[in-house]
Amino acid sequence: MPLSESSIDCLHLSGIRYYGYTGALPEEQILGQWFEIDIKLWFDMAQAAASDRLEDTVDYRPLLQAIEQLMQQQRFQLIETLAAEILKLCLAPPQVQRAAVRVTKLAPPVPNFTGQISVEMVRPHAESP
Repeated sequence: MPLSESSIDCLHLSGIRYYGYTGALPEEQILGQWFEIDIKLWFDMAQAAASDRLEDTVDYRPLLQAIEQLMQQQRFQLIETLAAEILKLCLAPPQVQRAAVRVTKLAPPVPNFTGQISVEMVRPHAESP
């Protein structure tokens, strides 16, 4: 389903925190660290807004459970790989026309650095042009 002017609705899931094991350093793979995830899902919400039924929208609870499972069970070297895997989960519901994922390392193990590191990816659903 192509993204059009009549279907530019966006669901925001922000400030999601999970503990995970992504990083290039051995201690990141063993000890893990906290990550913050922000997600945007674009899909037509008109039917859900009219019906007020969960069945007519994207239920984000299974998505959050799948992301939590991914974070706890998978290990990646790169934050880019983690973001891409989360993005695949976000694009799985057929109603989702486009998704954006931002993954942030809250305390990257970089000497003398107190900031955060983020990766953001935006992709259309495979069937969208």
